[in-house]
Amino acid sequence: MINTKMIARIMGSLFFIEAGFLILCSFLAVYYNESDLSAFLTSTAITVGAGIIASLTGKNAEKKISRRDGYVIVTFAWVFFSLFGMLPFYLSGYIPCITDAFFETMSGFTTTGASILNNIESLPHGLLFWRSMTQWIGGLGIVFFTIAVLPIFGVGSVQLFAAEATGPTHDKVHPRIGVTAKWIWTIYLGLTIAEIILLIAGGMDFFDSVCHSLTTAATGGYSTKQNSIAFFNSPYIEYVIKLFMFFSGINFSLLYLLFLKGNFKRLFQNTELHWYLGTVGFFTLFTTVTLIFTSPFSIEESFRKAIFQVVSLQTTTGFISADYMTWVPVLWTLMCIIMLFGACAGSTTGGIKCIRIAIMSRISKNEFKHIIHPNAILPVRINHQVVSSTTKSAVLAFIFLYMAIIFIGWLVLMLFGVGFEEAYSVVISSLGNVGPGIGKCGPSYSWSGLPDAAKWTSAILMLIGRLELFTVLLLFMPSFWKKH
Repeated sequence: MINTKMIARIMGSLFFIEAGFLILCSFLAVYYNESDLSAFLTSTAITVGAGIIASLTGKNAEKKISRRDGYVIVTFAWVFFSLFGMLPFYLSGYIPCITDAFFETMSGFTTTGASILNNIESLPHGLLFWRSMTQWIGGLGIVFFTIAVLPIFGVGSVQLFAAEATGPTHDKVHPRIGVTAKWIWTIYLGLTIAEIILLIAGGMDFFDSVCHSLTTAATGGYSTKQNSIAFFNSPYIEYVIKLFMFFSGINFSLLYLLFLKGNFKRLFQNTELHWYLGTVGFFTLFTTVTLIFTSPFSIEESFRKAIFQVVSLQTTTGFISADYMTWVPVLWTLMCIIMLFGACAGSTTGGIKCIRIAIMSRISKNEFKHIIHPNAILPVRINHQVVSSTTKSAVLAFIFLYMAIIFIGWLVLMLFGVGFEEAYSVVISSLGNVGPGIGKCGPSYSWSGLPDAAKWTSAILMLIGRLELFTVLLLFMPSFWKKH
């Protein structure tokens, strides 16, 4: 049975948290004396009102959360945060279309980074900061904000952690999930602050440094400039952002061991990290060599542009330092393949994730061995531990479903009139929470030209991808809502 009252009570608390962030943005509107103040104040009032209603609805709720309640809370959190989060864009008149305002906000909270804006610099500072903040909030999950709230209600948080956490396995740095979440948020905040300092040292102004650091740690990719990182034309800034994108693509449990425990041994023995380093290295090498022979770039610039775009797309951040659509076509295809891979589970990134690809490769390797030795028992090992049959089944199901959604979404977008290559890249980019695509949805274009139906489809794909497919799709199964 779904605990409706407790769900409403927790959602009410989440709405109050979102209202707090909206108030923070309104201070910027006051400081810069810009026109978006009334939009933020009205949005805050509406969000607080919804929080009060939800909290009253959840009064005297039974203090327990089931796994099913966790899936409902996580999915509803993203949807309602996007609905209330779109209000400043819509009420200020800077995005006067509801479809576009919802798309922009969902793209923010899911850390996708695709935008319908054609003149980002025209937005006031408050709205620019709110765009960046949506990605920072969504980066490690709105649900992690509830970890500190749940003990007040006397309920556990493991169900929410299971529903929101990315990857086939969920590493914990501490036996208590609440402590785990707080340590991870400490690292998240630390990465953000460190990047702000380094970007300011490289000549970027304070406001832009804060906004870009928020969206880098979240691997989101929203920029305060229409031309993204290419606007700054600075090798130093590109290398700094590339470094933090790469760190943000590593499992945060490993970053905890590295930065707070100094445990280098376990870090470098990690199978998924090997795959992450190996794939980034291979894709960077291939792209660099190709650019050296086919572009006017020098060797250093070829390497810099290559590694930036590879890390940006594999971590599903989506920042742009060069328009890869001006490169040779083989690299367009490679960029789409990189979008599929993703970085590490337990990070802020999207995509399939390296751990699943590592498990799949070892399952495939064992199948070849089985053909030669039919009676052999060949366990799949990751980090010296045998992968359970349940995990192997989950990985196979995830990858099958991921590919099925890509092909179905591709067909649906083409039915709505989106071009062949654009539809393909939009689906991969939306489901993987990447941002840029190819063709007319490439790095030099916004997605404003997509039909409204395609924008809503993309927004749904962003949500499905952000919550690892099953969390959202479960809600559409009739058996999920049955009492037993």
